[in-house]
Amino acid sequence: MAAQQNGDSHPHEDDPDYNPHVSASRWRHQESSAYRRHAGHHGAAREPVFSDPSTGALASFLNTSRIDPPEDPNVGGNFQPITVAITQPDGVEAKDDGRGDPQADGKEIVCGPLLNYRRMEQNRWYGSVLVVVKGGGTKILYQPSLVLRRGGGASSVRAGAPEGFEASNGSARPDKTQGAHFEAQRLYSDTRNTFWVFEIDVPIEVDEVKYEYAIPDIRYSSHHKPRVNSFFVPAANESMRVMFHSCNGFSVGTDEEAFSGAPLWRDVMRQHDKAPFHVMLGGGDQIYNDGIRVNGPLRKWTDIGNPKKRAEYPFSESLRAECDDYYLKNYIRWYNSEPFALANGQIPQVNIWDDHDIIDGFGSYVDSFMRCDVFRGIGGTAHKYYMLFQHHLPPPVSTYTSDHLDANGDDTRVDPLQLIDTFVAEPRLGSQYIRGTKPGPYVAEHSINLYSRLGARMALLGIDARTERTRRQVNYPETYEVIFERLRHELSSAASSDRPIKHLILLLGIPIAYPRLTWLENIFRSPIIGPIKFLNRRFGVGGGLFNQFDGSVDLLDDLDDHYTAKTHKAERRMLIEELQGIAAEYSVRVTILGGDVHLAALGRFYSNPSLKLPAERDNRYMVNVVSSAIVNKPPPQAVANLLARRNKIHHLNEHTDETLLDLFNKDPGESNKTADHNHCTMPSRNYAMLTENSPNGLGMNGTAAAAGIRGENHHNSEDHHQSFVGRDGHSELHEGEVHAGTTHRAASDAHGHASDGSLDIRINVEIDQHSAEGHTEPYGLTVPLLSYDKAAASTTTQRAPEVFELPPQEATTTAMVTSARQ
Repeated sequence: MAAQQNGDSHPHEDDPDYNPHVSASRWRHQESSAYRRHAGHHGAAREPVFSDPSTGALASFLNTSRIDPPEDPNVGGNFQPITVAITQPDGVEAKDDGRGDPQADGKEIVCGPLLNYRRMEQNRWYGSVLVVVKGGGTKILYQPSLVLRRGGGASSVRAGAPEGFEASNGSARPDKTQGAHFEAQRLYSDTRNTFWVFEIDVPIEVDEVKYEYAIPDIRYSSHHKPRVNSFFVPAANESMRVMFHSCNGFSVGTDEEAFSGAPLWRDVMRQHDKAPFHVMLGGGDQIYNDGIRVNGPLRKWTDIGNPKKRAEYPFSESLRAECDDYYLKNYIRWYNSEPFALANGQIPQVNIWDDHDIIDGFGSYVDSFMRCDVFRGIGGTAHKYYMLFQHHLPPPVSTYTSDHLDANGDDTRVDPLQLIDTFVAEPRLGSQYIRGTKPGPYVAEHSINLYSRLGARMALLGIDARTERTRRQVNYPETYEVIFERLRHELSSAASSDRPIKHLILLLGIPIAYPRLTWLENIFRSPIIGPIKFLNRRFGVGGGLFNQFDGSVDLLDDLDDHYTAKTHKAERRMLIEELQGIAAEYSVRVTILGGDVHLAALGRFYSNPSLKLPAERDNRYMVNVVSSAIVNKPPPQAVANLLARRNKIHHLNEHTDETLLDLFNKDPGESNKTADHNHCTMPSRNYAMLTENSPNGLGMNGTAAAAGIRGENHHNSEDHHQSFVGRDGHSELHEGEVHAGTTHRAASDAHGHASDGSLDIRINVEIDQHSAEGHTEPYGLTVPLLSYDKAAASTTTQRAPEVFELPPQEATTTAMVTSARQ
């Protein structure tokens, strides 16, 4: 729309630089041809304005601009044909319709750099660096490059330019110092932004090495992001120092100022300065996208009161474009926000996703509702940006819309509307990924699970527990088969080498050794809820009790999310028994990481005391580190105390028990967060650290451990091991659990400084939510190596293999998979 209408005068009509053709819409990505002609003679175009948080005008514009002009040869105008490119090769320019931002030159980074760890193989470390730049489309505006060099001092570089780099106009460029140069590969580009990835690799050396990297000749949209970043690669004979986090964002309606934002990332960087983390594992909810239904494009859909009408609501191309814009902007905002932005460029990330990376509860609502157009649509759109931001991988060529269905309801064909002025790279997965055998039921993509070596004697197995999730399953049986086939291959290969795997870290999106709330599930599913639900629909009674989507009890989707839910009981048992078999087969200690529940806890599986197995020889002894949330608010104290009351000894099977450890001997600082009886659940924000006590005698900083540093928590005599035999899980099960909590060696500066090959675990718990510095109090314990004795184990009765079969009501295969190979 022109700025002047009906001949009205304009206050700037006497200004020689005034452009009368400027658009009145601040969200226009393309000005009129008259504007461009005028701008060409009268100086540079104006800067865009980003003060309006809505996306409706943008979505309307994008969709109306996709309408071709009439095929009447008599119709004039300056129309330029639209170019569609699916996989236009890098360096090959396609036609450009001029819709891109006239100020974009491809040199302004709006998000990043984001650093990922990929894998180790053949004595090389492989990673990637992602940057998102302003502007794009099918035409390359500018192709950046990255300079990587060995660093100097031991501390991280926060700002300015280190030796070997010189600062210039807010960027860093290399001087004559030699360094490796990496060219960017284009993953995805549309008229808004271009995603560039640098695939980097460095040799693994005898000693730990610090590397520094910079991207020359570019500008940053934010001042707080370092122009030079650094990361650390472990020594060849050492394992990685690991940081684990989950729930990295706020739920809708949280008073973020009351929690001082995200201060625990400052504590992460303080720990990183003391002894650098080699990798940080994201256990899901790396971003919260729930606002899409509150102040985003799904608000109109959410406000529909009738569940049937809500389920039938179409996910049109215009709504997809609005949702796409929401996810993109939310990722850019969060990943570029302090203090998280400092960490994500200096500690290599490995992530799996969970529901909030899509929307709260995704996958755990009733099947008929999960298959509605809107959920299928946002599932695909969220997956697109999950692939780009969290894995540095090309997204699918197009995602689901109800507009692009054939007569059979098939949406697998490429949607040409989504490819207008858009480049999408060819799909590729690195060797660290384990691809699911078929698409998920609601996200029409294959799950991407992962296996990566974490240095000399540790490995990571990450299970994508969201892509295939329904209310009655977490993963397909076939997916477990390919995951464990790959795992056995990797562990077998390592066992025949000079660096066998001693610790296997399993990364899950949800806890698996956690108190049951079956009684609460039974209440929410009981007939007494029916009348209340009717009154809610008709009169709004009990409004806070029911969710905004399928009308079920609001807490039910959270309960159904847990492995301990009744609907996941058989699958959970199968998974644990399979891990027990692998632990025995390769004498590898399994430690499980899980988040989601917004509090800290430490669960353990272990052999029934009647079997008389010391933990050091017990393949069933597995710790589940529950660390959540690093940003989101914790649950009320009453909820944590209720969970502690439910901390009973449960029986997974006749040979395996489970319960939580009393890890929290005191509340953090001087606070009073829990009841006197509660020493096993901590309702405070937190994150975890895991460090191998190197058998090479090297401490956290790669130096020889001081004499006597092993301390009172390590005794290796067989008699001492036997002293714990026969205890149940309400007692310490081995020496590493004695004095677990704030007085344990693993909670002190001696963390990771012992030399017996065990694994130190530390949960850092926030002391004061009102402090912007995010100081924490540490709670520690040690997990022993596993020395599995097949002869001793053969004296115990082994149970018959469990058969895991998906419930018949799920629209998925009913193939079966057998459990643990004892």
